Amino acid sequence: MAVATDADSSDRPRPRFYRSLFFQVIVAVVIGVLIGHLWPSIGEALRPLGDGFIRLIKMLIAPLIFCVIVTGIAKVGDLSAVGRIGIKALIYFQVVTAFALVYGMVVANVLKPGVGFEVDPADLDTSALDEVTQGEELPGIAQFFLDVIPESVVGAFAENSLLQVLFFAVFVALALSKMGERGQPVLDLIERFTEVIFTCIGWIMRVAPLGAFGAMAFVIGAYGLSSLGSFGMLIIACYSAAAVFLLVLALIARVLAGVNLWKFLRYTKEEFILAIGAASSEAVMPRIMQKLTNAGCSKATTGLVVPTGYSFNLDGAAIYLPIAALFLAQAFGTDLGLGDQLMMVLILLLTSKGMAGVPGSAFLALSATATALGAFPAAGVALLLGADRLMDTMRVSINLLGNCVATFVIARWEGQLDTERMRAVLDGRRPPEESEDDTESTPVASGGEDDERRSSEEGAETLSPAVGTAEHGSTDAERHRDG
Repeated sequence: MAVATDADSSDRPRPRFYRSLFFQVIVAVVIGVLIGHLWPSIGEALRPLGDGFIRLIKMLIAPLIFCVIVTGIAKVGDLSAVGRIGIKALIYFQVVTAFALVYGMVVANVLKPGVGFEVDPADLDTSALDEVTQGEELPGIAQFFLDVIPESVVGAFAENSLLQVLFFAVFVALALSKMGERGQPVLDLIERFTEVIFTCIGWIMRVAPLGAFGAMAFVIGAYGLSSLGSFGMLIIACYSAAAVFLLVLALIARVLAGVNLWKFLRYTKEEFILAIGAASSEAVMPRIMQKLTNAGCSKATTGLVVPTGYSFNLDGAAIYLPIAALFLAQAFGTDLGLGDQLMMVLILLLTSKGMAGVPGSAFLALSATATALGAFPAAGVALLLGADRLMDTMRVSINLLGNCVATFVIARWEGQLDTERMRAVLDGRRPPEESEDDTESTPVASGGEDDERRSSEEGAETLSPAVGTAEHGSTDAERHRDG
């Protein structure tokens, strides 16, 4: 397979920096912070811009997951391979989540962010907490797994229930695989529809800076920068823990998958800055899945691991929850022993699996922990309302990166990682040429002439005769309440 030289790509003109989506989102986020700080009421009024952008992306996530999983698994045609991917992913998620929870517990014991707060429970106003959680409850373990089975296929798509869509897609993929040639027309139709979805995503991404601007203006306008001072130690504890955990993820990626995480971050920088600006990792799911596939992960692995990880692998939330729980215990003057803290980790390990898609899920998980341990009043969770949104940057970035690393690791374990292509893409070189079948099964969203020019700057590109464009350096965004 021929690999183009660096000279080949250097012949293409480099795009002007102000036309880069990365630059546009950075500027939009900065302007949003300024407006939210200087004119809070205006900042709060701009919330529909962020919510509207997230809805635009969200309307495409369920059909995208369905199409990617069906085409990916149908190509593999091996039920045992699908089962292995799922089991390995769940084991990986459990191990990493448990480590993140214990790690967060250790950080909270070392830094003691809640010492000196001296909170009086009588002074707490829980009305705002009730508004955030909307009266929801976290599902039990049995109910959580039962909810994976959709009562109606239409309902799964209408409610954007990703695990239910994934469950149905696996069945369809295996059925098409069993049908052989008779199922090929349906598979071809789904592949063409995937190209339509990616084209729509390319159009939506043009307004990504506007969405990031509105979301950031609202967050700063509603919660203000003054919270930084009140919760200084809690914020320092969470972000310093995230920084060290980033090194852990880099080590996992290098040792278990052979991936240079810093090159991957450079390759996906637009996706990450947009996810941070929109306070949502789910919003960038379409393009992250696209970039992982383009970087050598098989469609079957990407389609199974990424959506599942959004429910089972919330590393950022796993770091935050024990730190927040011990912060509250320390703030209320409660001294938790090692046994109580390990019980707390076990409770959080169970409750964190049902957090995805539940409003105010972090508060619900902490309230359940408080009730089980009796360490502090459950109403005391309201104390975190002023700081919770300031943790979104940490949670979103670590959640997203953790799922990307998981995809590379599982793909490597299953022999479904094209390492030659991965190195070429992350080094910014043109990847090895693909056969026509391969390229047609990995459509790339068309982002227009600007995206085509930008692809030479940001990394390798996918050559897709079915789409007719080469593009790499674009982004996505969506809203996932990451804990």
